[in-house]
Amino acid sequence: MSGKNSVVSFQQAKDQGRKISMLTAYDYSTAKLMDEAGIEGILVGDSLGNVVLGYEDTISVTMEDMIHHGAAVARGAKNALVVVDMPFMSYQTSVYDALVNAGRLMKEGRAGAVKLEGGKSVCPQIEAITAAGIPVMGHLGLTPQSINAFGGFKVQGKTEDAAKKLLEDAKAVEAAGAFAIVLECVPMKLAELITKELRIPTIGIGAGKECDGQILVYQDLLGMFSDFTPKFVKRYANAGEIMKEAFQSYMEEVRQGSFPAKEHEYAISDDVIDKLY
Repeated sequence: MSGKNSVVSFQQAKDQGRKISMLTAYDYSTAKLMDEAGIEGILVGDSLGNVVLGYEDTISVTMEDMIHHGAAVARGAKNALVVVDMPFMSYQTSVYDALVNAGRLMKEGRAGAVKLEGGKSVCPQIEAITAAGIPVMGHLGLTPQSINAFGGFKVQGKTEDAAKKLLEDAKAVEAAGAFAIVLECVPMKLAELITKELRIPTIGIGAGKECDGQILVYQDLLGMFSDFTPKFVKRYANAGEIMKEAFQSYMEEVRQGSFPAKEHEYAISDDVIDKLY
């Protein structure tokens, strides 16, 4: 896709059979690099709780966190569609709260769309938010904000009842007005069926290649986050090791006095210095 990406270009991609590429980002410089590389969508995920803020889960992430990081990413992404996560308890409490907080993410966080987790239970929120002119991306399967209810990071939809519920939830989220749905940790064949049943695009993360697009946490993709690596992650570069080597080289040169060298220094006339004594 070329030019500014939007909910319309995402739908066109599905209609034309073109795969959509998305990544997470949480800051200006990373978003700018992704944008220049041609990534179509950038998610400011509440995964920032894990990979940026050092929390054990996403539960502790606040609206202020999402607004702060969303605005930074939006300043770096000129063409990618910037989607900002609605954090835990910013939309579950009521339709009113959901609408107010989605509006804040658009106005203050400069989002192009918002994402929230859940199926039929959050459809009233999706309807209200989209009715206000705010695009909504859904999120089904393994929904990290519900990790305590799931009892850990587990593949979702493996039994007949669970698979049926996932398909029904996906159809309900689409009917409520979502423009796309993230499917996380879902068996490939189930994700393929959901993708075929829906008119809107599916974005997979651990859901197989038959989804309409894919998303990864960029620190996982670059080998920068080693606390936990899901099965579905492919490491495209070992940037974490490269960064550590660079940090260590810098540290050694500072200790040895070889950095900064002459080419890194600013000159001043000896006459000026002499007059200071």
